[in-house]
Amino acid sequence: MHLLDWLIVGAYLAWLIRDGLRRTHSANEIDGYLLAKRSLPWWAAGLSVMATQLSAITLVGTTGQGYSDGMRFIQFYFGLPIAMVILSVTVVPFFYRAKVYTAYEFLERRFDAKVRALGTLLFLGGRSLSSGVVIAAPAVILSVVLGWNLSLTVLAIGVPTVLYTMFGGVQAVAWTDVKQMVVIVVGVLAAVVVLVLGLPSEVGLADSLHLAGAVGRLKTLDFSFNLTERYTVWSGTLAGLFLMLSYFGCDQSQVQRYLTAKSIDESRRSLLMSAYYKIPLQALILLTGVLVFAFYVFTQPPMLFNPVHHARVESSNRAGDYRALDRRFGEIFEERRKAAHAYAEASGRDDAAAARGARAAFATANSEMAATRAEAAALVREVTGDRQYEDVNYVFPTFVTTHLPMGLVGLMIAAIFAAAMSSAAGEMNSLATATVIDIYRRHIRTGASDAHYLAVSKAATSFWGLVACVFALYAARAGSLIEVVNMVGSLFYGTLLGAFVLAIATRRANGTGTFVGMLAGFAAVIYAAWTGSVSYLWYNVVGTVVVVAVGLLVSAVTSPRPSSR
Repeated sequence: MHLLDWLIVGAYLAWLIRDGLRRTHSANEIDGYLLAKRSLPWWAAGLSVMATQLSAITLVGTTGQGYSDGMRFIQFYFGLPIAMVILSVTVVPFFYRAKVYTAYEFLERRFDAKVRALGTLLFLGGRSLSSGVVIAAPAVILSVVLGWNLSLTVLAIGVPTVLYTMFGGVQAVAWTDVKQMVVIVVGVLAAVVVLVLGLPSEVGLADSLHLAGAVGRLKTLDFSFNLTERYTVWSGTLAGLFLMLSYFGCDQSQVQRYLTAKSIDESRRSLLMSAYYKIPLQALILLTGVLVFAFYVFTQPPMLFNPVHHARVESSNRAGDYRALDRRFGEIFEERRKAAHAYAEASGRDDAAAARGARAAFATANSEMAATRAEAAALVREVTGDRQYEDVNYVFPTFVTTHLPMGLVGLMIAAIFAAAMSSAAGEMNSLATATVIDIYRRHIRTGASDAHYLAVSKAATSFWGLVACVFALYAARAGSLIEVVNMVGSLFYGTLLGAFVLAIATRRANGTGTFVGMLAGFAAVIYAAWTGSVSYLWYNVVGTVVVVAVGLLVSAVTSPRPSSR
């Protein structure tokens, strides 16, 4: 990075933090610190809802997913619009009228304290680990840009984020999210323009996309019904519906966002923003990854995108084998590039037979390049002992830092840093809220002042920030970050959704039945994950169904008393 890029990054982050803290005029009161006194306009709350999801994970993980696997991941979001409509009609008015700080307060009002406590613990477990993934994304970028150790880069992101969150409050976080969304969209569009302009003039965008399609990068819909396949129309629409209902309806990091809106109608409108805009935005980011693949068809990519592991192998006794693989990779790349040019030339003169032959040669060379990369990755695992080595998260950062023009690199890095800090800050704020409201104030000290609870909130933020930083070290090496964060959430979300279904949709369930059902649902999800019997999206269905079935059965056996909702 050039000095200009660093100046842009520094100036943007300084302005972001300063402006965020300037808006914390009501953060010395518990209602203002945690819910912004329910004063945010619907569009700000809606952008904050979207920004909490659209973290650096999206820019790093989703673009890498598009590069390596194409557009299939978009099916993951097919259940989102349906979920937003359902939640707008059901959960939003329940929570808003109840005047709760957290979603789990509602569980105690409907059932009892033990159900609320279990729901809170499930949220704290899942969201703290997910926060680690959010921190891991920019840490990966810093390790590429600066050549720093990953542990150091995790601390470089985590510590400032914890400090900012401690002094900020939800209002500062929400307004920061608004700026973050604008900068991210501008940055992605700028990257797309650079990618398109970087294609050879004699090939063009259409031919490049046809070549990407020849190796499956543009395949979007898969109608096969296979419970072990991660991304199909059915897993996205059915299992994804359960995940989205759980995430937006039961996760405090999302509930807290739309509870900051001025009214029920504005809360609903803030949620429906995601229904309208989330899928097109995710498609754009996935397409950016596909365009990175198309760009590297004509510009040789590194065999492996993680320079740290590359250096370790180069200095090992297997360096000769690694260099031989690198030479072979370069030779195959030239074959693939020539086949791509041959396809463009054949298409230009409408020679269908020659075009088909060139496409086939391109696909063959691409498979051989992938196989060579796989051999190199296996060598890295052998030399470093890192059995979970993947470099998909390094693809987009490598492109940004090596091919974007000066100034634009700084803008993209600033966007990714802002996304990570804002999302992590929001999640830590929600973790602190649940810790203080649902655990500390409910069970440990019930009658303290606002000042005392604010101090405990800041201490809780520090604790959860430490947990997130520790997990970030693992998450950065666990594969595609966008998949990791959703896998982690899916271990917990189905159980929480089942509890809220029992709370809202039926009067027959009681506290004992719901508590036992939640334990059974969580155990069923862990068993499904351990056996690998279904893809992770279906964990949400498994958890919800088991909680509802067991909860109703146990409630019937224990003769539940009628209770009002």
